[in-house]
This record gives sequence, structure tokens and C-alpha cells, in this order.
Amino acid sequence: MTTLPAFGPALPEIVMALGAIAMVLYGAIQGERSTRTLEIAALALFALALVLVLRGEGKVVTFNGAFIADGFGRFMKVLTLIGAAAAIVLSADFLRRDGAMRFEFPILVVLATIGMMMMISASDLIGLYVGLELQSLALYVVAAFDRDNPRSTEAGLKYFVLGALSSGMLLYGSSMVYGFTGTVSYAGIAEAVKGGHPGIGLIIGLVFVAAGVAFKISAVPFHMWTPDVYEGAPTPVAAFFASAPKMAAMAMTVRIFVGAFPGALHDWQQIIVFMAIASMALGAFAAIGQTNIKRLLAYSSIANMGYALVGLAAGTPAGVQGVMTYMAIYLATTLAAFACVLMMNRNGKPVEEIGELAGLSRTNGWMAFAMSMMMFSLAGIPPLAGFWAKWYVFLAAIEAKLYVLAVIGVITSVVGAYYYLRIVKVIYFDDAKPAFDKGDAGVRGVLLISALFVLVLSLLPAPLFDSAAAAAKSLF
Repeated sequence: MTTLPAFGPALPEIVMALGAIAMVLYGAIQGERSTRTLEIAALALFALALVLVLRGEGKVVTFNGAFIADGFGRFMKVLTLIGAAAAIVLSADFLRRDGAMRFEFPILVVLATIGMMMMISASDLIGLYVGLELQSLALYVVAAFDRDNPRSTEAGLKYFVLGALSSGMLLYGSSMVYGFTGTVSYAGIAEAVKGGHPGIGLIIGLVFVAAGVAFKISAVPFHMWTPDVYEGAPTPVAAFFASAPKMAAMAMTVRIFVGAFPGALHDWQQIIVFMAIASMALGAFAAIGQTNIKRLLAYSSIANMGYALVGLAAGTPAGVQGVMTYMAIYLATTLAAFACVLMMNRNGKPVEEIGELAGLSRTNGWMAFAMSMMMFSLAGIPPLAGFWAKWYVFLAAIEAKLYVLAVIGVITSVVGAYYYLRIVKVIYFDDAKPAFDKGDAGVRGVLLISALFVLVLSLLPAPLFDSAAAAAKSLF
């Protein structure tokens, strides 16, 4: 007699899927009058994040080993849900003001978030691919959501073409891994490669899998879509791309390599070290000449994913702990930075050039302070939260004897500090330009909460680090 799988561990995803269906029906009935679904979706995602925080500890595997609910998954899902909900809040007034609001937008965000949560909890290659495609198909549409804007359409097309290529590479790599191990389960793959050097066929499959996930976290050499999509997509969409999908993709990457290939550490470690060094270097140097704030944040995102990969390269619980801490702090700083970008409006029209921030300290002091604090944090200047984020990943690399990787990380951090501090110089020392319009209430709220979170973590990083440590143990 066939027994049904336990649905309890996947209850958040099931509730979100039912909610998305209800939103489709409501939108179809109400039409353009249903734009308030944005606020409903944001509140629902925040509530779901709170439920995940309050859920008990433990590790549960269901759906014949395809889905796992553990401390690591809960931690990363909370970050993903916060990122998605904040992106919806940031988008509400922007899309209504530009006349681009459609009831499908929050539905697409919710569907993408369901895919992200499946990616985080996937415990076999098939579940991983289903979650990945659910996320990607929704994000392709979201990237080109402002269909009357040629830049947005171009961004969506570029993301679709390169995303389809990366999905094909991931699928090909997964098929090779299955062919050489005889299983798609992470636990089964780990058992197959345990205690011996994997064959050349399995290593090739591993390389293709790494290429597929590298695209999703915008790591070099699969980063080329990031600046164009960030610049071309509507700013709230760029904020969404920079936050929630990055959380899910990094969680997926950690679970694949640590969960499925612990016996091949020395093989995949070389791949991760290369991607980390290349991402940190390109992000640091390519951003120097940027004049568009969104393109600069895109290269900053590439560099930050490189720093997070430093922790993964260690392949230890301390390394995973560092990755989780880094991603939480990166999420807060990125949301605050994009909230500042959304407040860069004059006479109802957005401006995106860095030079438009000139003299902001004399026209909007609290926004100037918040933006400068985010720049200092992203640069890793103590005692701000970004410093602790880099400290933990570099410390994990040093403990794993990856000294060269840690040194290169420190050097690229110094280089990257140049373009972050240049923004601070423009804000405080250049001749003032006309003041920006008063920002939307939701945008100001996200900026305030994110800035306070960064400020608290700068003074008290231990609670976050301890939570990440407890969650990381569930992977080992």
C-alpha cells in the first residue's frame, strides 16, 4: 500500500502556491482594480517569514528524499522571504506612479519565491531543477515587466537567453552526475563519491553543475547578464534580483556542494576558489569606471557573491556559517542601497547617475547618512556590519589554510573601497544639486528598517552569528 508523503515540512510552499492561485482568480475578477494585492502579498510573505522563525528545530525529509526541512533551510528561507517582501514594498508606489502596475506583478514575485524556497529545500537534482525553473520562468517576465520601456525589454531578453543556457548546462551536468552515480539524491551521490577520487566523468558533470549555479549567483565567468539587467529593469525589480534570488541561489549552491559532494571537496574546492577570486577581482575593478548607480551596484553584487564563495570554499561548518552571516548582512545593505536609489527622483522622474547625489548631505541629511553607512558597510570598513561579514568568511578561509584566497579577498576589498568611498565623497563634498522629491512611505520604511538592522548588527553581531552557527550544523 502506497502511503502519502508528509506535507507538513512543505506547508509554507503549499500555502504560498494556494495563495498565488487565489491571487490569480482575484486579479482576473477585479482586473486593474486589484492592485492592492501588492500590499497583501508583502504582508503574507513577512508573516510567513515570522512563522518560519517560530517553527521548531529539527530535520525532516519528505517526498521520498526530494525535500528537506532543516535549520539551514529555515534560516535561508527567512532571508529569501524578507527580500521578496521588501522588494514588493519598494515596487508599490514606483509601479503605480509609472503606470506599469499590473495585478500579475505580485503573483509573479510569489511564484518566483516558491521556486526559491524549493531550491533551498531541494534534496535531489530533480527537485532542484523544478524549483530553479519555477523561479526562472517568473523572473524572465519580471525583468521585462515594464514592456513599454525598450531597456526593460532588452533586459528581459538577455536574462532569458542566458538563463536558458545556464539551465541547459545545469541539466546536462545533473544528467552526467546521475549517469556516473546511479542516483539523483544528494545523500546517494555523497555515498557514491565517499572515500575515493571521483572519476573524470563525474568531475565533468560537477563542472557543468557549477556553471549552472554560477549563473544564478552571478559569479564570474557567468556574470555578464547582471549589469545590463540591473540597469534595464525597473529599479524595484533590480532590487528584487539583488536580494531574494541571491539568497536562494547561494543556499542552493551550498547545499549541492556540501550536501552532495563532501567526498569530492578537493575537486570542487578548486572550482569555487576560481569563481571567488574572479568574481572579487572583476567586481572590484569593473565598478571603478561606472557612472550609473545601478550598474555600480550590479558589479558590487558580483564582488559580494565572490566574498560569500570564500566561505564556501573552506568546506567547513565555520565556512557555511560565514556564508550565511554574509548573506544576511548583504541583504540588509543591498535593500537599503536600492531604497536610496528609488528615492533619487526630481520632478517625478528618476535619475540614476552617481553625480546626481552631489551635495545630498545638505539637502537630505538622513538619506545621505543612510546611503553613506551602506557604502561604508559594503566596503567592509569597521565597525560596520559589512566588516564582520567579511571577517567571518576570511577567518573560515584562513582556518582551512586557504591563505592566498583570503589575501586576495582583502586586496580586492581595498580596491572596491575606492568606488564606495567615491560615492560618499560626492554626497558630502561636491557642490549641491537640487533636492530630490520626497520619497514614498514604503521606500522610506524599508530604508529605515534596513539601516537600523545594519546599525544593530554593527554593534551586536553575535546573535546573528550564533543563529547562523546553529543552522549550519544541520548540514554536517
